[in-house]
Amino acid sequence: MTNALLRVENVTVRFGGIVALDKFSLDVRSGSIQALIGPNGAGKSTMLNVITGLYAIDGGTVLFERKRIDGHAPHTISRLGIARTFQNTELFGEMSAVENVMVGLDRHYSYNLAIGMAHSPGYRRSEIAARGEAQDLLALVGLADDTAIAAAALPFGKQRRLEIARALATRPKLLLLDEPAAGLRAAEVESLNLILLNLRAEQGLTILVIDHVMALVMAVSDKISVLNFGRKIAEGEPDTVRRAPEVIRAYLGEKAAHALGA
Repeated sequence: MTNALLRVENVTVRFGGIVALDKFSLDVRSGSIQALIGPNGAGKSTMLNVITGLYAIDGGTVLFERKRIDGHAPHTISRLGIARTFQNTELFGEMSAVENVMVGLDRHYSYNLAIGMAHSPGYRRSEIAARGEAQDLLALVGLADDTAIAAAALPFGKQRRLEIARALATRPKLLLLDEPAAGLRAAEVESLNLILLNLRAEQGLTILVIDHVMALVMAVSDKISVLNFGRKIAEGEPDTVRRAPEVIRAYLGEKAAHALGA
């Protein structure tokens, strides 16, 4: 795939005697939303940790914009243009929503210690610009009216959106979402779907999402890859993947797959 923004080639990851990823390959096309799904323990979060430099690999390569990034430190990979969220919300609870997003903008509005302590005009200009950009990002995820509310006081669904806004503050080219719909109500999932589709359409953002919530995966994905026990068992458009016998067996078991005629 010539326009792949991210390319994972034959990646293997072992934890002692456990093979978490077994020669796994993945191409994520620029400007697309791609989903990575599979049962619990399939290796999905391991894959995100590999892409972001948290886990070392035992074989294969990871390329971003055709440059190899496996072996790079997480902060280096972030600066290249990859951002992520986590399964569990990792917000600064006592800080306001806008302040949480401003943390993500820090390196784009940096100033030295002396300037910060003196509260010079340069410092004030940076603070105003960062706050304005943070407010714009909150508006993108539907939190325009919640900028001053402490993160811990936000409902869980809004906390999920706040994490996405903070990840967007790093100005990524590729956004990795680890179970963003987990624990959300149906209406919240629908709102999240619209946000992700808008980020792709209006911002040109490339998104790789892991989730068990099929109401999100099937609604937003251009392509879905399916992991089971560290191996890719299916890949394709949503309608193709949902009917694949291997996928039905992985999620429902042999007896259920047989009952469905798979």
